Amino acid sequence: MILNPMQRPFPASKSGLSANEPPLMPESLATSMARWYNPGNGDRARSAASPQEQMRILVVDDDPPSVKMTAFLLREEGYEVLAAHNGRDAISLLEREKPDLILLDVMMPGLDGFETLRGIRSRYSIPVIFLSAKGETADRVAGLELGADDYLAKPFEPSELLARVKAVLRRTEAYALGDPSDRIESSGIRLDPLTNRAELPDGRIVELTPIECRLLHCVMRNSGRVLTHDQLLNSVWGPNYGGYPNQIAVYVRRLRTKIEKDPDNPTHLVTVRGVGYRFEVD
Repeated sequence: MILNPMQRPFPASKSGLSANEPPLMPESLATSMARWYNPGNGDRARSAASPQEQMRILVVDDDPPSVKMTAFLLREEGYEVLAAHNGRDAISLLEREKPDLILLDVMMPGLDGFETLRGIRSRYSIPVIFLSAKGETADRVAGLELGADDYLAKPFEPSELLARVKAVLRRTEAYALGDPSDRIESSGIRLDPLTNRAELPDGRIVELTPIECRLLHCVMRNSGRVLTHDQLLNSVWGPNYGGYPNQIAVYVRRLRTKIEKDPDNPTHLVTVRGVGYRFEVD
């Protein structure tokens, strides 16, 4: 008997602001396609069909059955799928094909998933979801610290994978192309969601990943207000996203290394112990 793949979990490929007062979201959410590449890379013609049919996903895994199953699930949902079996091929394919999302395995020979993401993040801010049999908290935190948008441990339910994919694409699309009112300035920091860049008080420009940009946008538009961990998860990742231990702290730490003069003694993004975080207003 052939089982519907949606009825069984995806196999591991390796052995070895409170609910009563949520932070306000920007009034206008963009409907244009997300573009997470540096200027000058060119545009790819898109069809005018459904949003999912316009989206291209790159699956990177050295295990052919895993790639085949993941590609099947995504194509059934209407996505266009590209595949690479190692990190170097993935980066080369990324440069040529400009996908909208990458599903990236961790344990690959040669250039592993973590090193591959470092190479990607040096040039692109494309959304990345790690899919890995390495599901310990330390592995998840390591992946998030490198700039991944999500981390899903194998084995997982196909429905959960599809939900995570849709959530990441929905979040990135919403912040992709906004009108000028979506740009925000507070305490001398100017944040532009269009480019995922922040201009600091000293004039320096820092590049942010999509998730870092959304988190910074959330705290800046609520400047002076304490935001709880649940409020941040709800606003940045979505109301149905459970999150991982220390997830907010990981991204706050990454943001501090980019926007603070002294990340160990922050003056902008401060911790309110036992509650959450606040963006200080000068």
